[in-house]
Amino acid sequence: MLVRRIKNIAHGVEAELANAIYGFGRKQIPTIGVTGTDGKTTTTSLIFHILKTAGFNPAMVTTVGAQIGDTTYETGLHTTTPSPFALQKYIKKASDANCDYLVLEVTSHSLDQNRTRGVDFKIGVLTNITHEHLDYHGTYEKYARTKGRLFKRSDISLINKDDDSYKLLKPLLSNRNVLTYSIKGPADYTSKSVGIKFPGEYDFNYENFLAAVSTAEILGIKKEMVQKALETFKFPKGRQEIVYDRDFRVIIDFAHTPNSFERILPTLKKNTKGRLIHIFGAASKRDATKRPLMGHASASHSDIIILTAEDSRNEKVLDINTQIKLGITGFEEIDTEEAIQKNKKLLFEISDRARAIEFAVSIAQTGDTVAITGKGHEQSMNLGHGEIPWSDHEAVEKAIKLKLTS
Repeated sequence: MLVRRIKNIAHGVEAELANAIYGFGRKQIPTIGVTGTDGKTTTTSLIFHILKTAGFNPAMVTTVGAQIGDTTYETGLHTTTPSPFALQKYIKKASDANCDYLVLEVTSHSLDQNRTRGVDFKIGVLTNITHEHLDYHGTYEKYARTKGRLFKRSDISLINKDDDSYKLLKPLLSNRNVLTYSIKGPADYTSKSVGIKFPGEYDFNYENFLAAVSTAEILGIKKEMVQKALETFKFPKGRQEIVYDRDFRVIIDFAHTPNSFERILPTLKKNTKGRLIHIFGAASKRDATKRPLMGHASASHSDIIILTAEDSRNEKVLDINTQIKLGITGFEEIDTEEAIQKNKKLLFEISDRARAIEFAVSIAQTGDTVAITGKGHEQSMNLGHGEIPWSDHEAVEKAIKLKLTS
């Protein structure tokens, strides 16, 4: 803990230095910070798209990349909020491009490590706070309080009233300008009060959509512009992304928590005529206590589960998957050769992620959905020997070609 505090002080000094270098003569850009366990990238991207549709010139920095003017920048491997120098450099570029707003994805790590020091937030938006990163923060309460730092630095806070974190955050923000949104009950912003029609096929994203639409309301953007933005919005790469849709469907998503599984898998199952085949694993050096919960969430909605590698780093993939299996009940674990011969709930372990995807595609039948979660947009994977090039998209493309030619 002492080492972390020292490092965080060093990050703070680095942030001050970055502000001094890149902040000189720079105009202030109203910044909208979006934090939460799940849904940050989608919510950030939708706010950006609404602003752009309404005629503004916004900038955006997310896990997927930075968008400033017509230029897209890669933000790095496994990166959400960039380092202080990279972040301040992006803000300087946004200032030089005369951007009206900056929409910034903000993590608990970046708040704890002072990476966003010097950024003034006009609006802070919370999607949710669920079971994740307890390896770093220790407890859910500490995790929530760290997230709460964003709202202590925001002129206006927009909080998800439906989330368990609301009860924790409310007393911490008693002297702040706090607004709420809810899809379940009374709040400052509700699905009914905003008067916007959400796309029906994305019901698992309603909370994210409402957060973005509520932000637009705060900014005074006209409803017709918001509705138009919703109708033309395209999800970021690796977020509910349909990469193959013919006799069967293949979807790539970044979901890597029990909460995100519980949001996306029921909708995929509901919209699947055949079987839902789910490929996933869990990353090392992350909250290990979530692994059985992920297994349980997948088992509640999937017909076939394929456990595989996902940034195993210093752990054995089989050990990680053994922990995931603690939450899986009602599935029969069998060899791959028997995959199509039995009409039961089936569980497979294929440590090689490319082979796992290839196998899932090979057994997919008409009406099936293959959901590949955990990596999303990422272009690398760590299996214990540093970052190596990896793309779920390329793996799917190869698997489809193999299936079509065999």
